[in-house]
Amino acid sequence: MNSRPTPFDDLDRKILTALMANARTSFAEIGAAVGLSSTAVKRRVDRLRDSGVITGFTATVKPAALGWRTEAYVEVYCEGAAPPRRLAEVVRNHPEITAAMTVTGGADALLHVRARDVEHFEEVLERIRVEPFIRKTISVMVLSHLLPDSPEAGASQPAPEDAADLR
Repeated sequence: MNSRPTPFDDLDRKILTALMANARTSFAEIGAAVGLSSTAVKRRVDRLRDSGVITGFTATVKPAALGWRTEAYVEVYCEGAAPPRRLAEVVRNHPEITAAMTVTGGADALLHVRARDVEHFEEVLERIRVEPFIRKTISVMVLSHLLPDSPEAGASQPAPEDAADLR
């Protein structure tokens, strides 16, 4: 990855907006919309990828189609000061955790968890709680997505067939 700052102009923003709306949009279609040739669009996209502005291209899928029917956010409260590096190690061991971040406020971290059903979610929560530095968790179940087209409403991986047996 290039460490030099990347020039970023209005055409780059328009290209990014088009790709964020639909990553399958062709360079020719984007070029027609922003007033560039498809070759010029490709060069700009390549530059944006090389510089780390574009980090990847993904498909957003309806979670239930992949076996994820239950979703929750879990606040994690740690005993003492658990370093983010240690929290990251823990969350990587749980395929049901689709996003995790340290946060300000009372909680130390916030986890986005997807599970097959409530029983599976409870099992995931039990696995998280056995970590010696986790003092408590507070869970909030998602009932519906008010912005159904947001990335958070989609899934990026299928539910593991043996998720309940993972330790």
